[in-house]
Amino acid sequence: MDSQTSAASQASSSPHTFQVDLRGLVDLLSHHLYSSPKVYLRELLQNAVDAITARRAEQPDAPARVRLHAEDGSLRVEDSGVGLTESDVHNLLATIGRSSKRADGLQEARSEFLGQFGIGLLACFVVAERIRVVSRSARTPDARPVEWTATDDGSYTVRTLPDAARPEPGTTVYLQARAGAGEWLTEERVLALARDFGSLLPYDVRVGDEEVTDLPAPWDRPYPSPATRRVALARHCHELFGFTPLDSIELNVPLAGIRGVAYVLPSAVSPAQRARHRVHLKGMLLTERAEQLLPDWAFFVRCVLDTDSLRPTASRESLYEDETLAAVREALGERIRSWLTGLAAGDPERLAAFLSVHHLGVKSLARHDKEMLRTMLPWLPFETTDGQLSLEEFALRHPVVHFTRTVEEYRQVAPIASAQGVGVVNGGYTYDSELVEALPSVRPGTVVAELDANTVTAHLDAVEPAEELALAGFLAAARATLDPLGCDVVLRAFHPLSVPALHLDDRAARHEQARAAAEEEADDLWAGILGSLRGSAPRARLVLNHLNPLIRKVSSLNDPELVGTATESLYGQALLMAQRPLRPADSALLNRAFIGLLEWATHSDSDSPGDGHR
Repeated sequence: MDSQTSAASQASSSPHTFQVDLRGLVDLLSHHLYSSPKVYLRELLQNAVDAITARRAEQPDAPARVRLHAEDGSLRVEDSGVGLTESDVHNLLATIGRSSKRADGLQEARSEFLGQFGIGLLACFVVAERIRVVSRSARTPDARPVEWTATDDGSYTVRTLPDAARPEPGTTVYLQARAGAGEWLTEERVLALARDFGSLLPYDVRVGDEEVTDLPAPWDRPYPSPATRRVALARHCHELFGFTPLDSIELNVPLAGIRGVAYVLPSAVSPAQRARHRVHLKGMLLTERAEQLLPDWAFFVRCVLDTDSLRPTASRESLYEDETLAAVREALGERIRSWLTGLAAGDPERLAAFLSVHHLGVKSLARHDKEMLRTMLPWLPFETTDGQLSLEEFALRHPVVHFTRTVEEYRQVAPIASAQGVGVVNGGYTYDSELVEALPSVRPGTVVAELDANTVTAHLDAVEPAEELALAGFLAAARATLDPLGCDVVLRAFHPLSVPALHLDDRAARHEQARAAAEEEADDLWAGILGSLRGSAPRARLVLNHLNPLIRKVSSLNDPELVGTATESLYGQALLMAQRPLRPADSALLNRAFIGLLEWATHSDSDSPGDGHR
């Protein structure tokens, strides 16, 4: 009994071979691995080029030709490559996942080949129902031509042919379109795809009589002058990406085997938008959607390049993230950085044109790169109370560089601060406050300070004590009106005279307002917790301008109700002028003040505004 159990155990543990459903695998390729059926042509070109590369490794003078012929829903691809024997056919074409680049001692030469994953002809089943391969080996001249025919049901046949079927070494692949896929095998489509994928291939590739390759690459061609080169590259960019660039940047990293060009976009784009670049691997287009090729800050360029060092993913439609790609990304970023510093040093007009469109990208870079910040200081534009200026020029004008962290804060104080001679930088835009705070690190001795309500109020002229005392009743009524809104009222004299009131707050005041609003809406437990968080944070304040004629008239009113309505109106107008978002309580106040003023304006002629009647 024990011996029977042992035998059964050994039988159950013996290895089995995976069974592959070819139709299911083709569906997986077409719907998940590859982005489009068009990759079938890249696989055919890739196999042909690899076969030629393998033959030339042994026969340097061997012909290097690839010919494609499309007609009536079929495609024929001929190459003068190394070819296959009958044994090769069984081992390489009929075994899924095996690559010819791993066979016959060619492991050390894999870097010379485009394909590294052995999927090969399988991708052709995405558009073809039948694949026929006729091949003759250059390594075994006496071997007869061999034919391999496969269908998408997973079956294949192999047979040898007479010498006349393939007199010369090489391989011919025949495809017969599957139902609904005929358009992919038309001559027009094949030519377009071949030029898209293979324009930089180093061999003679033709579709019919039409040349596919276009060498040398536009960035490697000699030109009579720099201006001629710029025009030619601009034309190439328009053909490739559909826009005329502001400028072109040479991408030459010999140690990484990279040659190419980056084109500067003529219009601004969002930093969050992922840039897509065209990458060729040893001349073959790998992807036109490479997103991780450049640093994130370089979102203002689109590039096209050829490389022999980067690794593709299994689908060969994107780049494998590894140390090599990280090093290449850093090197390409350095090329773009060098271009920027070169413009700053020798071509300020082109730099100004670039920054007028892409200052955001440069600011993003300057946040983390002190040398770039130092270089760009005279050029990067910032919104200030003195107009659009660079930080360098603004710091020369003002001993203290004040800044706000939000656009709303800047809008509150800019007109008043400017009239008082206080220079303020609007740090509310992306990256700006960070760059202002970094200014002392690249410009020693510069004093930078965040502007708050207390600083602004301190620069406003105080009113004579006797005059403020005379208005004590008015100020008390105004304070009582705005106290429920968490806002104080102060009286100052400032320019411009046209501003009747100024609403000032800072982040601490806004935090306190948010806490108070949450406390009102919370249950008893949370209200107690939030109440315990109440601190001595400053409240917002409405600064009334004693020099303004309207304020002088309002302050002379004797009707407390009318004083309250006027105060609410001044508060609402100051909020609107600062372009601050309104809380529900603020919106209700504005509506109440507007209606109150209408009622007062339409009162009976027999009523006196000072009598308290409506």
